[in-house]
Amino acid sequence: MSGYLSGLLAMLAINIIVAYSVFVPGSAGLLNLGAAGFVLVGAYTAGALTSLYEMPLAPALILGSALAGLVAFLIAFPILRTRGIYMVLATFAFAEVVGGVLLNIPALGGAAGLSVMAYAGLPVVVPCAIGTVIFVAWLMSTRFGLSVRAIHDDESVAHLFGVHLRMTQVMALTIGGAIGGLGGGLLVHQFNFIDVQSTGVLFSIYVLLYVLMGGTQTVWGPLFGAVFFTLVPEGLRKLAGLDPSLKLLEGGRYIFFGVAVVLIMMLRPQGVITRTLIERWSGTKKAQVPT
Repeated sequence: MSGYLSGLLAMLAINIIVAYSVFVPGSAGLLNLGAAGFVLVGAYTAGALTSLYEMPLAPALILGSALAGLVAFLIAFPILRTRGIYMVLATFAFAEVVGGVLLNIPALGGAAGLSVMAYAGLPVVVPCAIGTVIFVAWLMSTRFGLSVRAIHDDESVAHLFGVHLRMTQVMALTIGGAIGGLGGGLLVHQFNFIDVQSTGVLFSIYVLLYVLMGGTQTVWGPLFGAVFFTLVPEGLRKLAGLDPSLKLLEGGRYIFFGVAVVLIMMLRPQGVITRTLIERWSGTKKAQVPT
């Protein structure tokens, strides 16, 4: 496998993991624009443990994910006191604070970024992505999953049926933060480097788009969004390289990509993968079974 294809698959797997870190709180009605903050916490923690303390990769990833989850738990209480756009701004401010703190820690590289020697590779990154999808699918099928979906649909009705709104949302944000920390730990050990600038506001916006465009109603929405946003721009660039007549795609691929995003928002405002679509597919499959 070529280095380009290997890097693309690794980036896709990491994007899938980070997308689910936004999906879990998003399924509880929490719009999170601070995904970069949890990714940075997990990345710098795991990277520091492997590079400065020579810890093996597996426990470093676990500790980085755990610390990101702990940070998410601690900030959940003040963030949940806000609503709507103020909650989005609060999560965005959290990511900016994390970046500012890391920029002023010389031991972690400061503005130059953090370099590590340990390498994850596809045998580590891909199973972690698959495991994340399976874990979130299982989580959404439990009582907790029913609770967060009820909160997403109508908080008042969920409260009337006995759902503890605050603690359910706290747990959703905590789990999402831990998943984001895992994605950050894999990111720094896949490319052996990370800095605050590469995981800034655009990173958080793209990750949020993965979820919103893919859909927050089902587990498969973030998977579709991450695949679409990762592979389509690269596919347009490779297509332009194969045919000189399509050279316009190489420079204007993000224009075509932006048009596709606008069309998705117009035609599928709740995301591409919705519960209705899943039920329709399931009904079709059931109808094909002979009686």
